[in-house]
Amino acid sequence: QRQFVESGGGLVQPGGSLRLSCVASGFSLDGYAVGWFRQAPGKDHEGVACSLKDGTARYMDSVKGRFIISRDNDKNTVYLQMNSLQLEDEGIYYCAYGAVVVAWSFGQAPPYEYDHWGQGTQVTVSS
Repeated sequence: QRQFVESGGGLVQPGGSLRLSCVASGFSLDGYAVGWFRQAPGKDHEGVACSLKDGTARYMDSVKGRFIISRDNDKNTVYLQMNSLQLEDEGIYYCAYGAVVVAWSFGQAPPYEYDHWGQGTQVTVSS
């Protein structure tokens, strides 16, 4: 069974940093586009960052220069380094792979058809 386990979220003050991790099991991430999405209460999942098969990274406009996505295929893990966190960055962060990531990278807006969301990791930004 293909699944992700996200971790690393928490409570942080505005301007703080967090590093999220996402470990995949049941398959190899190598060869897939992978990405991070987030969901605020009452809203659809929105794409935050992705790493495409060719190594290209893309980001939503509001996180450019603050977030960095990386991947370690040997560890089957995707990371999201989040710096200078802002109140609007709050939400549950999920990782995803494959077609939904590619679709977001080409500008497809939510909602997304994707049946493999994990439990996510909560990011709370508060002073």
